[in-house]
Formats: sequence, C-alpha cells, structure tokens
Amino acid sequence: MIPLVQELKQLGRYMINKQLAWGNAGNISARHGEESCFITASGTYLGELADNDLIECQFNACLSNYKRKPSKEMPMHRAVYQERPEIQAVLHASPFYSTMAACTGIELPSNLFVESMYYLERVERIPYYHPGSNDLGKAVRKKATKANILLLENHGVLVYDTSIKEARMALETLEMVSRMIITAKACGTEFKPLSFDTAEDFLHYSGYKPKRKWQMQ
Repeated sequence: MIPLVQELKQLGRYMINKQLAWGNAGNISARHGEESCFITASGTYLGELADNDLIECQFNACLSNYKRKPSKEMPMHRAVYQERPEIQAVLHASPFYSTMAACTGIELPSNLFVESMYYLERVERIPYYHPGSNDLGKAVRKKATKANILLLENHGVLVYDTSIKEARMALETLEMVSRMIITAKACGTEFKPLSFDTAEDFLHYSGYKPKRKWQMQ
C-alpha cells in the first residue's frame, strides 16, 4: 500500500469521527510529485475509504479519462497545487459551524488564541459557484496565494497546507473558532481579542511557526 494512500484513509476517518465531515460530502487530496495528487473518488464516504477510493490524478489530465471518476472538485484541488507548489494537502469539507460561517456574513477573527493567530491569519471568501464547475476552480485559483483557508459561500470550506497534519489542524482550528464565535453571538458574550500589534509580534517573533508570505494583490 502506498503510504500516502494510508495517510488519506486515516485522515478521512479522523474527519468523520471529529465531525469535520459528514455523509459523502467532502473530498481530500495529497500531492504526489510535481504534477499529480491522490484524491478521493466521486461519491466516496470519507470514514470508510478503501485503497481504490484514492485515485492518482494528473493535474493536466481530463477527468473523463479515468476508469474510476475522481472527485468532481478536482478543479479546486488542482488550482491550489498549481498556484502553491509548497502545498501538500487540500481538504474540502462542510463541518457544521464553519459552513454556517460560510453561509452568513460572520467574520472569523484570528487574534483570539495561539492556534487561531497562526492558522487563521488569512481567511478569504469565495462567492457561490456550482460544485465542480470550472468557474469555482478559477475563483479558487485567484485566491489560492492569498490565504490557506477559503470559505466557499453557501457550500463549505477549502483548507490547504504544507502537510496533511497541518491541513487537518487548520481545519480543526477553523471549526473551533467558528463554533466559538457563533456560540458567543447566541448568548451575548463579548470576546477580548488580542491587539493587532500583539498578533503581528507573535507571528514574527514567537518561534511557533515561520510567518507566512502572502500575495496581497
């Protein structure tokens, strides 16, 4: 068994068990070389992935060329990998609170605690396009270098990072912050976020993680 396939199977189970994914919604992938990735097949259940549910898909290949159909969301995954050579894993899911944030105008501050400062430093929104469409893939491509977390409005979230472990942690952090913000709004609780200067100081000098370089234009 290819180790990368095993890691993705473990990730799928983890996401289901931690309520970061549900039903057959969502798809996950991991880079395999410069021009391909392993991605879940169309219609798979992340909690019970078999070896043949992970398809090695070439970035420039036509999806109809494959005997088993890769996820229809391959245009999103491909866009991220091609725009961000350092990215090793892409997760698309619709966890409850994060998807609620994506379906509303709720802002997700990053300056609440250590993990949020790092993983949620940059969050971008993408307006609704039909799942699997080229228009959605193009929209993701435009935002891929500006953030590692994309809220897909009325759809779900797209999270990507330099390893499967880091992408998983980013997704968990996103869901935690979304849950905190929505719960606080419901009960009238006010946050006391850290200042912008404190968050910037953390990102530059804490030694927790190297500060990321974003394309701002």
